[in-house]
Amino acid sequence: MRKLFAVVSIACITVYMSSCNQPTIAHEETTSHQSDTELSEFISKIKAVDNHNHVNSSAPNDKDYDALPLEGLGKIELPARVRPGSQQWIAAAKAVYGFTATELNEKVFKDLADTAANVINQKGEKFPEWALDQAGIEVMIANRIAMGPGRSAPRFRWVSYSDALLYPLSTKAEAAVTPDREKLFPLEDQLLKKYLADLNISKLPATLDEYLKQVVTGTLEAQKKNGCLGLKFEAAYLRSLDFENPSLQSAREVYAKNIYGGEPSHENYKLLQDFIFHYTAKEAGRMGMAIHIHSFPGAGNYFVAKGCDPLLLESVFNDPELRNTKFVIIHGGGTFYEHTSAMLWKPNVYADLSLLALVWTSEQLSAVLKDWLSQFPEKVIYGSDASAFGPGLGWEMSAWLASHTARQALTIALSGMIKSNEITLSRAKEIATMVLRTNAGKLYNLGLK
Repeated sequence: MRKLFAVVSIACITVYMSSCNQPTIAHEETTSHQSDTELSEFISKIKAVDNHNHVNSSAPNDKDYDALPLEGLGKIELPARVRPGSQQWIAAAKAVYGFTATELNEKVFKDLADTAANVINQKGEKFPEWALDQAGIEVMIANRIAMGPGRSAPRFRWVSYSDALLYPLSTKAEAAVTPDREKLFPLEDQLLKKYLADLNISKLPATLDEYLKQVVTGTLEAQKKNGCLGLKFEAAYLRSLDFENPSLQSAREVYAKNIYGGEPSHENYKLLQDFIFHYTAKEAGRMGMAIHIHSFPGAGNYFVAKGCDPLLLESVFNDPELRNTKFVIIHGGGTFYEHTSAMLWKPNVYADLSLLALVWTSEQLSAVLKDWLSQFPEKVIYGSDASAFGPGLGWEMSAWLASHTARQALTIALSGMIKSNEITLSRAKEIATMVLRTNAGKLYNLGLK
């Protein structure tokens, strides 16, 4: 009898508890939905800093938007989200230019290109700022050879290119490694000549010490004076990121042996490149300039993916002489994002979302953000990799698309962290502001409020 009573009592208690819990669950779901909506609306209004892009200037036939433009590599495979037929462009066209088309075709692209041209003409010098406003961007840090007309501070800031400084010797053997590099190395040769001309230097110095002081330091100081915030290395297109730290004497010997027309071996040239890279990074730290390093597999039919793994940079990040230099893993390592997560433990390493926010869905990107933000939210920086993708698909379109995707991904990731009781709603708002705005503001001393 006691046993039966106990069973009945337990059953009654279970029914009672179930009836009590239903309103609680419903209340929690309502509260969660309200929290998600509030967070989404908050994130949508943050005025962001775009850490990395290749925004075009208003110069006719602008060629300074990238030191290694990929158009010269022939037909390369693009991820589905940025192909001309992607539905994502429809959303961007509607948001930026008010287009109502439901599919993209030749006529729509022509109309879109005509509309963009008309808006550019109407707004004139105000178009760049107008385009930033459409994407919710306050400051765009442009990665360009030179800024060019129509892209000026305070809303446009500059990061230059430094790979050319690594290659003072003949690059004939280096270019022969892959068909892509055969087309890219001559562009670096041209850029080095430009840097020499900018310094009024007619020929390369006879010694490495003079090259470092006159050309490398001279170029960095001149760029810093012209408002440059950082230096970009696209090295993974040209070689592996496994930069070592050779001695000055060994680098001197390679330079001296080949400066008058010799053809260095791959091993010897790598040694010289490694030394110049370390010297450049150290000088950048002295001058308060960040180092940006491309890390994303793809972009080229002969790109060597394993060479862009962020783990290859660990010896650089661990070098005590470079602790005053801030490094940003551009594109967050792409599919190596878990390796980027490991590198964020280093005190001077950051990661940005550029390209990821263009070619990955918000759900894919949210998984990356969840990993990084649960550990080092102060090290994660928004970036778009905005650039022109063809007629009607100008940089303003990809800037909006990346910004929209990143904000969606942030909402998903942070909402999940709230639901799992990792953070509060107020902390989620703080982290979102850090990623989209204040982390970059602090890194570059932008003085943002």
